Amino acid sequence: MFKKILIANRGEIACRVIRSARRMGIGTVAVYSDADAQALHVRLADEAVHIGPSPASQSYIVIDRIIDAVRATGADAVHPGYGFLSENAGFAEALARESVAFIGPPVGAIQAMGDKITSKKLAAEAGVSTVPGHMGLIDDADGAAAIAAGIGYPVMIKASAGGGGKGMRIAWNDAEAREGFERSKSEAASSFGDDRIFIEKFVTQPRHIEIQVLGDRHGNCLWLNERECSIQRRNQKVIEEAPSPFLDAETRRAMGEQAVALARAVDYHSAGTVEFIVDGDRNFYFLEMNTRLQVEHPVTELITGIDLVEQMIRVAAGEKLSLTQADVGINGWAIESRLYAEDPYRGFLPSTGRLTRYRPPQEHHSATSAVRNDTGVFEGGEISRFYDPMIAKLCTWAPNREEAIEGMRRALDGFEVEGIGHNLPFLSAVMDHPKFTGGEMTTAFIAEEYPDGFAGAVLPEATMRRLAGLVTHLHTVLEERATKIFGAMLNHQRQVGRDWVVQLGRYSCPVSIDRGPQQSTVTLADGTVMHLTCDWVPGQTLARATVDGEQLIAKVEALPGGLRIRHRGADLRVAVLSPRHAELAAQMPEKLPPDTSKLLLCPMPGLVVQISVAEGDTVFDGQALCTVEAMKMENVLRAERNAVVSRIVAKPGDSLAVDEIIMEFE
Repeated sequence: MFKKILIANRGEIACRVIRSARRMGIGTVAVYSDADAQALHVRLADEAVHIGPSPASQSYIVIDRIIDAVRATGADAVHPGYGFLSENAGFAEALARESVAFIGPPVGAIQAMGDKITSKKLAAEAGVSTVPGHMGLIDDADGAAAIAAGIGYPVMIKASAGGGGKGMRIAWNDAEAREGFERSKSEAASSFGDDRIFIEKFVTQPRHIEIQVLGDRHGNCLWLNERECSIQRRNQKVIEEAPSPFLDAETRRAMGEQAVALARAVDYHSAGTVEFIVDGDRNFYFLEMNTRLQVEHPVTELITGIDLVEQMIRVAAGEKLSLTQADVGINGWAIESRLYAEDPYRGFLPSTGRLTRYRPPQEHHSATSAVRNDTGVFEGGEISRFYDPMIAKLCTWAPNREEAIEGMRRALDGFEVEGIGHNLPFLSAVMDHPKFTGGEMTTAFIAEEYPDGFAGAVLPEATMRRLAGLVTHLHTVLEERATKIFGAMLNHQRQVGRDWVVQLGRYSCPVSIDRGPQQSTVTLADGTVMHLTCDWVPGQTLARATVDGEQLIAKVEALPGGLRIRHRGADLRVAVLSPRHAELAAQMPEKLPPDTSKLLLCPMPGLVVQISVAEGDTVFDGQALCTVEAMKMENVLRAERNAVVSRIVAKPGDSLAVDEIIMEFE
């Protein structure tokens, strides 16, 4: 077995590999860039080596720098994680020349499957069902449009060396094919150093379901069930689960056997994933094979009990698999929610900054439930613009899907993240969405259910009433505290009122409260009585309560004149007023936001890559105005109406903060 493993990666996956290696008694080496000098994976590893400046192109994907770190530390094996160099055959070959083990598949498999064009041909030869498309190289944007039209719209434009949603665009017409080709080619070059592009038919209303495979160097290869990965945004997975609520046993077996057949065709060993598109009739088509560990591997581990990182290490050390296909079962249900540093209220655009508060739910594992949180950050740490925006992967497990979803709801309710924009509210909203709870989602779920973006969840009446009871209790606690403080100062004790009007956003509800030490009885105007238990004290950021026997967790923040309550994807400004104050407040005029309709504001921290118009130009609704790069993704900002550009403030190469002015219109 290896004595020391260097992890050629960063963030949560580096921390994940360190955890398994440590349990196996293996020493670990972290590598880090300037931006990651204080990162969690650096703190966790036994040793750490600086490998260069912050951009990944100057550090994490520079093979020579990684090899130098291997030599300096005497590591006898390297785990590449995912992304960066994980599917780079040249890196695996460089390690072989140093007599250092690559904890991954053989070079031939990386070359064959890492190239999406070659992999399609090999899959077809191995008898795997494939999607129609053009696997040859494409010279330019006009050629891309001609090929796409020949295949028939819609089409998927993809980077041959791509992954993680980078270098991928859907085109519905010639214009989108041309622009998609240019954007995909540019992203592919910057992210992978390989700008080759191919085009295939885009299957409408598809599900994205993948099969985990695991092989050793002795000819053994298994499939470890499937993962449902259909909830995606811009081809980036957001929520995954295992098993899929859509597959039956026959389809699962057929997909697994085809995945293994493909793996055997390239003499695959280590962990890998074969991805499929599945239509509504359970017809499935090969999408690609990822010759590495997947981001969403924890859900497979939770339902199988197999530590995939440990298995990868053992296979790389030459050991045989200790299990057979008959040993692989499905135990319960697991769900993964990817917590991203992106603002759902701004079109999911990336967010950077310092984590002023980071308090994940407590991890645990029992016979009836589990919570797991794979992360690479800590409170006080910084989310950098240089890397992927993932903060953590929150996973829950339970004996069945309904309980796993409920466990995820509670875990998200109790997950505190402050200081940056993040997608926790959106994840919470999805957990209550009827299409998700019914298992009816496709890869178009986000586009169809949130066509105008995410503006916060609209909570059902029953939930709003329970929140009204909770905030009445919280307000009374605050009032009692204030009464004691000022009563002692003024030698006068006033009485705390019993009757209030709760305003939760646009929801208003008259209430009465009878308060005990930790218990309250709240009566609504219609006579409904709620019995509430809560030990919240002022200053706590989470309120945990039981309302009529049901658990309720809400994030609480004190605001001038009220509270901010966040729960299940809703973000509510709360005021608890006396009946007279509520009557007067109803007469107050509404304050309108400033008019920014004549400004193009930068929606996220990022780098201006291109300005596509000039001062004096007439632009039309939907026209590209500029391109801003953030966290390895290029974002095209478009005109929202016809206008004339009066002034351009920003220029290519400028680093902009949120809401900085890019250009002005007449």
